[in-house]
Amino acid sequence: MELKNLNTKKIITNGLTILVILMIGLSGLMKAIQLPWSVEGLAKFNLPNSATTLGLMEIAFISLYAFPKTMRIGFILTSCYLAGAMATELSHGGSMLNPAIPLTLVWITACLRDRSLFLGTSESI
Repeated sequence: MELKNLNTKKIITNGLTILVILMIGLSGLMKAIQLPWSVEGLAKFNLPNSATTLGLMEIAFISLYAFPKTMRIGFILTSCYLAGAMATELSHGGSMLNPAIPLTLVWITACLRDRSLFLGTSESI
């Protein structure tokens, strides 16, 4: 019975991790290739010329997060990036939900993948 629960936990963890990686990775890709609506979104924050740089940062950070050996640094960098996006949204009267939803999913999947990030134990999947 415990083996079945472990497999279910792995499937859920991997599924959520893939969702987060795709969500943030595609967001970064859209900025990096400068899709018009993505650049327009950055223009309201006076950042239209930074789309490629911000997109490449998202892709790099979530790529680090994807691999177990670099997950911790990827978690920190992705969290900082999304927290900065949240602060930018709030300072310009925008909705913080756009960066808060992926940030929440990053934290949930990080906790599922490696509890020691939050609890100080050596338990991980």
